[in-house]
Amino acid sequence: MGYSLAAVLKGLYIRGVWRPAHDGARLSVIDPATEQTIAEVADAGESDALDAVDAAAAAGPAWAARPPRERGEILRRAFELIIRHRDAIARLITLESGKALAEARGEATYAAEFLRWYSEEAVRAQGEIGTAPSGANRMIILRQPVGVCVFITPWNFPAAMATRKIGPALAAGCTVVLKPAKETPLTALAMASVFEEAGVPPGVVNVVPSRRSSKIVAAMLRDPRVRKLSFTGSTQIGRVLLAQAAEGIVKCSMELGGNAPFLVFADADLDVAVASAMVAKLRNGGESCTAANRFYVQTPVAEEFARRFAWAMATVKIGPGLDDGVQMGPLVNAATRDKVAELVADARDRGGRVLAGGKAPARAGFFYEPTVIAGLPTGARAFHEEIFGPVAPIASFDSVDEAVALANDTEFGLVSFVHTRDLAKALAVAERIESGMVGINRGVVSDPAAPFGGWKQSGIGREGAHEGLLEYLETKYIAASW
Repeated sequence: MGYSLAAVLKGLYIRGVWRPAHDGARLSVIDPATEQTIAEVADAGESDALDAVDAAAAAGPAWAARPPRERGEILRRAFELIIRHRDAIARLITLESGKALAEARGEATYAAEFLRWYSEEAVRAQGEIGTAPSGANRMIILRQPVGVCVFITPWNFPAAMATRKIGPALAAGCTVVLKPAKETPLTALAMASVFEEAGVPPGVVNVVPSRRSSKIVAAMLRDPRVRKLSFTGSTQIGRVLLAQAAEGIVKCSMELGGNAPFLVFADADLDVAVASAMVAKLRNGGESCTAANRFYVQTPVAEEFARRFAWAMATVKIGPGLDDGVQMGPLVNAATRDKVAELVADARDRGGRVLAGGKAPARAGFFYEPTVIAGLPTGARAFHEEIFGPVAPIASFDSVDEAVALANDTEFGLVSFVHTRDLAKALAVAERIESGMVGINRGVVSDPAAPFGGWKQSGIGREGAHEGLLEYLETKYIAASW
C-alpha cells in the first residue's frame, strides 16, 4: 500500500472495496498554503452512506465474535504500519490541513499511539460476577459491543481523531463508518489503507468522504442498525447531531468546542509559562479545541509576561508546512482566517494593544501572523468565542478568586491551564475550575492513556484511557441461579 499523495486511493472505502460514489460526484481537496486543488476524491451521497452501514452491519457479528487478542493484534499491526510510514502520512496531513511538517509527524505518532493503547485494552473489557446481597442469585455483568458506529471527525487532526475513535471501537468488537471532514479526506483514506493492510476484515472499517455531510449523517442516524455516534467538532453542530440522534436513542460521544483559560500567577516561572503558552496557543496554529484561548495574568507580572510572550510569538517562522524550518503553516481555509481577522479588529476597537502580529501577510494561502493583544477588556469577543487561530488575548487579574471566576465565565469546559510554583495553589485552583482537563505548568494535556473530554457544552463522554473503551460497550446484567 502507498501513503503518498500520488499513491493513496481516492475512492470510497466500503466493504473492503475502493469505489466511486453512486452518482459519480467528486470532492476537491485544497492545499491551504497555495489555495490550489491537489486532489479529487469520491464524494459520498446518501445511498453510499447506507451501503457503508449495510457493510458494517453485515461484518459486525463475525468481528464481535473474534477473540479479543486477535482484534488487539490487528490494532498493533496498524500501529506499526503508521510508525513505519509516518513521514509519508505526515506529508499528506500537511498538504491538506496546512500544519507544519514537524507537527504533522507528531500527529502521526499520536494517532499511532491510540492504536497501540487500544491493542492492549482489547483484552480488558472484563465483566463481573458476584452474589446478590440477599443470596437469592448470582449477578453476572457482561460487556458487549454496542454495534455499528458512525464517526464524524474534524480537519484539524485528521489522523489522530480517526484512530482515537476507531481504535477503541475495534477493540470492543464494533464496526464503523467514518465520515471525515471535507477539507481532509486524504488522511482518512490513508487510514483505511492502514487498517486494510493490518488485516481488518472487509466491512469492519468503512470510509465515506463527503461534502454533503448533513444529509448523509442524517440518513445514517435514521437507520436503526446504527447504535453509536461519535462526533468531534463545534458545539453548534453537536447540538444538531444530538437532536437527530435522540430520535433513535443512539448512544453519543461528543467532543465539542473549547474556550481554554491560561492562568499565570505572580509566583509562576515566567520562562516556563511562556514556553507552555507557545505550545498551548500555537499547536496546529491555534486550530485546536484544546488551544489556550484566553490568557489571564496576575497584575504584578502581566506586563512582563506579555512582553516575553509577544517576543516569542513574533519570532515564529510561518510559511507552507513542507518548507524547511517552518514552525506554523496556514489556517485551513479563508473563512477561518477571516474570523480570526474579525476578532483582532474587535480587540483593537475595544482598546487592545497589539504587541505582535495582528494581520494576514500579503501572500497566497490562508496565513495569519501569530498575534498577542494586551490590555483587552474581558468583554471582548476573543474572550468569549473560540478563536481557532494564532491569536492570544491577555487580561489581568488580582486574586485567586477572580482568576477562577474568569476561567469559569464561559459555557465551555474542555481544558484549562494553570501556572504557579505553588503546587497546593495549583491543585486547589484546578479543583475549582469547571473543565474536564487541567494542565499544571505545561501546555499539553492530551495522552492516549488519559480520559479526554469536557464539561458543560464542551461535550459528553470520554475518549482515550479505559473510559474510551467503555464508550463502545453495552452493559448486560444476567441474574442466574445454580
